[in-house]
Amino acid sequence: MHEVIKEALPREEFRKTSGILHKEQTHYWQTNRGEFAMPKTVSYAKWSLEPYCIGMKLRSLRTQKRLTLSRLAAETGLSTALLSKLETDRMVPTLPTLATISRVYGVGMSYFFSEPARHTLSVTRKAHLAGTSRGLESVKITPLNAVTDGMRLVVRMIEFPAGGISSCTADSCREGTGLVYVLEGKLQLDAGGMQEILEAGDCACMESEMALAMSASGKYRCRILTVTPAGPHAQG
Repeated sequence: MHEVIKEALPREEFRKTSGILHKEQTHYWQTNRGEFAMPKTVSYAKWSLEPYCIGMKLRSLRTQKRLTLSRLAAETGLSTALLSKLETDRMVPTLPTLATISRVYGVGMSYFFSEPARHTLSVTRKAHLAGTSRGLESVKITPLNAVTDGMRLVVRMIEFPAGGISSCTADSCREGTGLVYVLEGKLQLDAGGMQEILEAGDCACMESEMALAMSASGKYRCRILTVTPAGPHAQG
């Protein structure tokens, strides 16, 4: 019986060596006798250019200019297949190719290679947010981003126990400015002498110098998401 060999989709795998994370693309081949792998390590050029997101920038520029790949190909003299590979990071552009595309978009080469002044990504897993508390405990505040110097926003998840006994004053919405989104339960919002009941899915945007207070409404707990400006006391 002849052996049939067919290439399956490549899979990206990450390996750590000496504390440095390397990305390795492995090509898997399907045969009638099983599966075997042939690793194909990403080139150093491609790996070193990944932080600049050149493909994403190319695609974003074309979208902003409302150009199709065919129109861009006509403007640059490059093939649509090549342009597609560049936008999806399947090929690393040469400098002359990038210069040709830059001319059409009216941007300089520095647009693609400028170092980002700041890049912060904060991830909070669902398991960390899952509340298991019962009874009339205090308000639980979970920061969702690391507040550092220069940070402009503070994102928190606030959980109010049932019963409406515990409340959170304007300190969680500094100077009464921010956004509140109800994730679960009902929220009682007291703002400037007015009282509002917000249900799950409701949102409130506030910009006020008046006193604010929030608590759970009814006999169930309430969880909300708040986005507020960072300030001197944001880390507290």
